[in-house]
Amino acid sequence: MLAAHEVPAEQHAAATGRFVFTAWAGPALPVFYQLPEEVTADTPVVFVMHGVNRDADRYRDEWAALARQHGFIAVVPQFANTDFPGSLGYNTGYFTEEDGIPRPRALWSFAAIEPLFDDIRMRFGTGATHYSIYGHSAGAQFVHRFTLFMPEARIKRAVAANAGWYTMPDRDIGFPYGLGDTPVSAGSLAAALGKPLIVLLGTADTDRADPDLRKTPEADAQGLQRYARGQAFYARGQSAAAASGVTFGWQLERVPGIGHSNAGMAAAAAALIARP
Repeated sequence: MLAAHEVPAEQHAAATGRFVFTAWAGPALPVFYQLPEEVTADTPVVFVMHGVNRDADRYRDEWAALARQHGFIAVVPQFANTDFPGSLGYNTGYFTEEDGIPRPRALWSFAAIEPLFDDIRMRFGTGATHYSIYGHSAGAQFVHRFTLFMPEARIKRAVAANAGWYTMPDRDIGFPYGLGDTPVSAGSLAAALGKPLIVLLGTADTDRADPDLRKTPEADAQGLQRYARGQAFYARGQSAAAASGVTFGWQLERVPGIGHSNAGMAAAAAALIARP
């Protein structure tokens, strides 16, 4: 009889591929993946969250060599704009409708990751008990908010790279720039501040003229470009943890000379994820 993490050899998928995930309460998700040379009971799982263009296939391709190099399964779910419209539907979690009416927790975009992890474990035969999750740009917005909203998630490491703007870990600031009027309680925030979240910043991601950079007064209060905003987010987390008397688990890491590029950030992120 096979152990729970084992899959018969004839059922193993191709090393690079795509499948459709339906085992959750939300819409069907196309999932792009890259396997390492060998999948064992100890093979790690890394979720890679795409950016605003919803181009999961490109993100998978940019992480393919890294998955083989470091021996992990790269998993890139695609949140189509039709089912997860705009920043509301994807990178801010889709926990309310556009009119502010709360949505069931099982339908949040954040809610897809945990059941997808269970599917990946069974589908590919890894016995990993926790996963890492990385996102760049809009994907980094997803990742840092996922950490704040889902403190029970089985995260080994979370890496938020070059987010354009942030939900600050402050329940006195209204959402989406803070956690006011969200389901994140004081206890949930304390747990999130202890999570292994890495704020990964390209030191050259400083283009104020980037048309994709949010320039609202609330975003500009975090800094005038992405590099400054990332440092402000980390500092706010540090001060929130100190004020609450909880252990601070976040890290701030910089990638010298890299601007707003997933391909430029991916190698540094993969190395951080692969650390013992």
